[in-house]
Amino acid sequence: MKLSARLSVRMSALAGASALVLGAFVGAVPAAAAPGAGTAGAAATPPDISVTNVKQHLSDLQTIATNNGGNRAHGRAGYKASIDFVKAKLDAAGYTTTVQQFSYNGTTGYNLIADWPGGDPNQVIMSGSHLDSVTSGPGINDNGSGSAAVLETALAVSRAQFQPTKHLRFGWWGAEELGLVGSKYYVNNLPSTERSKIKGYLNFDMIGSPNPGYFVYDDDPTIEQTFKNYFAGLGVPTEIETEGDGRSDHASFKNVGIPVGGLFTGASRTKSSAQVQKWGGTTTSFDRCYHSSCDTTSNINDTALDRNSDAIAYAVWNLSAGTTTPPDGTVFENTADVTVPDNGAAVTSSVTVSGVSGNAPSNLAVGVNIVHTYIGDLVVDLIAPDGSVYNLHNRSGGSTDNINQTYTVNASSEVANGVWKLRVQDKASWDTGYINSFKLTFP
Repeated sequence: MKLSARLSVRMSALAGASALVLGAFVGAVPAAAAPGAGTAGAAATPPDISVTNVKQHLSDLQTIATNNGGNRAHGRAGYKASIDFVKAKLDAAGYTTTVQQFSYNGTTGYNLIADWPGGDPNQVIMSGSHLDSVTSGPGINDNGSGSAAVLETALAVSRAQFQPTKHLRFGWWGAEELGLVGSKYYVNNLPSTERSKIKGYLNFDMIGSPNPGYFVYDDDPTIEQTFKNYFAGLGVPTEIETEGDGRSDHASFKNVGIPVGGLFTGASRTKSSAQVQKWGGTTTSFDRCYHSSCDTTSNINDTALDRNSDAIAYAVWNLSAGTTTPPDGTVFENTADVTVPDNGAAVTSSVTVSGVSGNAPSNLAVGVNIVHTYIGDLVVDLIAPDGSVYNLHNRSGGSTDNINQTYTVNASSEVANGVWKLRVQDKASWDTGYINSFKLTFP
């Protein structure tokens, strides 16, 4: 990850646990479904990515650095050897690979692009990571971790002979540490028609930090939700990623309008006491060896690397599957996270309904997704534009985690247009959560 800073922090926690089968999704809201084995066009079960295999790739990258002056930086022999190493693996697995050359600071740089045969060429799901290190060290967490996990996911695609609806592409970028040079070169040299075919770019930069957090990019809502769903299934809370916002290769894609998302486990910032309580570890840097010579194979947290590698496969498998079936009717939705204070004041999530004539229907569908560690503490109400209150949930469910449910409300006495609110209050101590999304569907 290149050096710079953006210091705003917004916290998020555990996402809704239902898995999503996701389709063409630029700005779209996904429909929920459980992934299962299936044929082309359906979401096959994502594989378990072997952390042993990922760590072997890291060991190989470490050897390359050791044999080439201790680093794998742009313009150095270690970087070209890294490109050759990854390319050989992909060629043997049946990928169509392309090495793209560019020049920076008077030296030649390289990007590696790998396309998996098949899938709709007009709907591309791309995953990538930067392969270069800084000159001061071998760059095993930054960013051998992302590069190795993306490589192993690509190899898992080959082993499974996965044939999704969409086309799969993978990329390894050069000179990221010098200002996202390689990814910018790739994006800037794509014709606009080719850019428009990339329906999502997933970025993985530092996913094995030794004192890890679990951070999800807050960019495209569908990609973000996919990762949050995965970690929710593990019972691992996440937060919105801010430390690396704009500092890694996803920015090159985002800046030309391509939907982006990704994962991160932290760099030089200090893990807070609240984050230690949430994830374990110590109140020290997420990665004390960030951009240092000690960023070696000893600088990896195996659990974080394993979880994030599996999350990559989960996203690749689901985002490249068939198209979603849109809900019948007109949907108004708010996907912004709203923290619910523990034993505190009520909070609301609002949607503004417009363009619907007359009154609301007698079968208004109210979609509620609340992530919470004890829903028996929660009171949840729908508030109509005139202030009328419809109770949806009143401290039932005991220790059941999360509310992910569609309620049917007879709102025929209410004018449809206006501001509708979902009101949530935590009525007892010791449990936490947030409103993940709220939507109304008018038939």
